[in-house]
Amino acid sequence: MRKYNGHLIKSVKENSIAEELELQSGDRLMKIGDDIIEDVFDYHYMINDEYIELTVIKENGEEWILEVYKDYDEDLGIEFEQSLMDEYKSCTNKCIFCFIDQMPKGMRETLYFKDDDSRLSFLQGNYITLTNMKDKDIDRIIKYHLCPINISVQTTNKELRCKMLNNRFAGDALDKIERLREACIEMNGQIVLCKGVNDKDELVRSIEDLSKNLPFMRSVSVVPAGLTKYREGLYPLELFTKEDAIEVIDTIEKYQKKFFDEYGLHFIHASDEFYILAEREFPKEETYDGYIQLENGVGMMRLLMDEFEEYYNTLQGDDRQRNVSIVTGRLAFGMIKDFSEKIMKLYKNVNINVYAIRNDFFGETITVSGLITGGDIINQLKGKELGDRILLPHNIVRSGEEVFLDDVTLTEVAKALDTPCYVINNSGEAFVKSVLEDDINIINKNQECDNFVYITAYPDRWRKNE
Repeated sequence: MRKYNGHLIKSVKENSIAEELELQSGDRLMKIGDDIIEDVFDYHYMINDEYIELTVIKENGEEWILEVYKDYDEDLGIEFEQSLMDEYKSCTNKCIFCFIDQMPKGMRETLYFKDDDSRLSFLQGNYITLTNMKDKDIDRIIKYHLCPINISVQTTNKELRCKMLNNRFAGDALDKIERLREACIEMNGQIVLCKGVNDKDELVRSIEDLSKNLPFMRSVSVVPAGLTKYREGLYPLELFTKEDAIEVIDTIEKYQKKFFDEYGLHFIHASDEFYILAEREFPKEETYDGYIQLENGVGMMRLLMDEFEEYYNTLQGDDRQRNVSIVTGRLAFGMIKDFSEKIMKLYKNVNINVYAIRNDFFGETITVSGLITGGDIINQLKGKELGDRILLPHNIVRSGEEVFLDDVTLTEVAKALDTPCYVINNSGEAFVKSVLEDDINIINKNQECDNFVYITAYPDRWRKNE
């Protein structure tokens, strides 16, 4: 067992209780009352009182006992060196569809880490398989009423789940869903659909089994497995066809009506990829039950369409001149092209070049914008008409930074293409403004502005005040 050394304080917020207590970076929080702190959930649970007692080891080795009087839910203002106040739990499965197993060698080490941590499910919305959880972990979720918990189910056929996850305990792990349901813990589910494995009758079985957890399991998304060109030695999986996608959607939409009539929730949702592959119209906004599964690619296109139309209908057009380029994945190309043509029809002097980047890095079967690399952008846009700015979707770089998956930076792309680059927040209004606004160049790098510009990068000759 790892020796307990408390929790290292990284920083203290100004004008906080911690600052008033003279806590500093390098100090260690050892106990709250008589209890040691296992992780961030223990910490937040224990500080929710009007009187608490802290045991702190100062950086010089002194032990301080501090009495704190505060409002019931008032934060202390401490940031810890480890955000979870514990080590991240890694995944012990070897799923037949795992994307990390399909990545090339030589990428940065953090990209190969497989997390399967229930705490990240609550804090960041990550999906967990439940195979990494012990009874005490479920007890803590119930005790602290942590929700929603996002569960990567794949199938409710226990034998098949063991096969898909390559884990002999994967089937029994599903029993934890029942415990969470009985404790009224809100959940969301995910099914990564693999052709010929957990689709067709197995999908029907999973939908019917999971629906027994309504209304506490509020949604289940069905997304196609992403297949890269790096699958040598892995389980042989096939891409879904248009006909397959139609069958998946028909199955799901049949159940949606049934569940909505009974629970007021559509519950089961096909990802946007299936609708594009099937060449079907996206469902109406109300079908997505408040976009519960947005980060899973369920409803992103519908939301973007509706936001675009709402803002576009407020425009009247004028004689402004613009010449811009938009980078997107092949999946969203048709929609982005339609948006651009509408803008150009209203603004006669605006020119928009829309470029669908072919994913040479992972393989052409990967069509989402979030997996586009900087190298592919440079190679495919070199020598193209780019205008005075390049606009890129927000999920194309690591959150808060300017690094693509291949470690190429946004600045390097801007230099190579000799054109300023802008990563734009994902909304229909931001899309229109990023094309039409004249003062986009004065927005500071790494500064958010009205849900508009996320990150900017310029070639050196355009940089000022540096």
